[in-house]
Amino acid sequence: MTSPNFGPRRDNARPDLVVIHYTAMADCDAAERVLCSTEYEVSAHYLITTQGDVIQLVEEADRAWHAGAGAWGSVTDVNSRSIGIELSNIGTAPFAASQMDALETLLCGIMDRWSIPPERVIGHSDLAPGRKIDPGARFDWNRLARQGLAIRAKKSPPAPTNPATFDALLTTIGYPQVPADTRLSAFRLRHRPHHTGPLDGTDMALALDLAKRFPAT
Repeated sequence: MTSPNFGPRRDNARPDLVVIHYTAMADCDAAERVLCSTEYEVSAHYLITTQGDVIQLVEEADRAWHAGAGAWGSVTDVNSRSIGIELSNIGTAPFAASQMDALETLLCGIMDRWSIPPERVIGHSDLAPGRKIDPGARFDWNRLARQGLAIRAKKSPPAPTNPATFDALLTTIGYPQVPADTRLSAFRLRHRPHHTGPLDGTDMALALDLAKRFPAT
């Protein structure tokens, strides 16, 4: 099935981001119906079933409507600069190995075709902190990083805690301007899932490393 919910990329933009989502729906068929319905006006370039089947809904050269409001670094029209991948998942379940295998294969092709580096593979929660939480705490970012398909911070000793410095580091990494606690939650969802509490030295060390090695553009 092809989604009608797409248009041209604005200003002749090329995709230089990949955004990973989960569907938060009971099954893949229901998600596909929504993504292909003119009633909802949402879509993605790809939908991956729990069995690992890859369904293309929108051509990569076109602008799918998946990101909504948000930003990453200097990019404010994320839809025009990204390829969106939806994973069939209710939001709380583990991601099936077959689904992750298919995602890795798909990412390899996308990143090669469009020369997208691993630091430009992000989650919906990264670009829309507080508004979105997908692909969620159960998503295995470390698995992608081991394959060179995403990034993870290097383990370092805790650094001195400084909220203003941490805020500046998250801006360098790419996170949009939202309240500090919302930003911290989004950062942890990606890099320290399940961790809670106030800003600490480990958060600082991770952010320092990522900002140094992968400043967003």
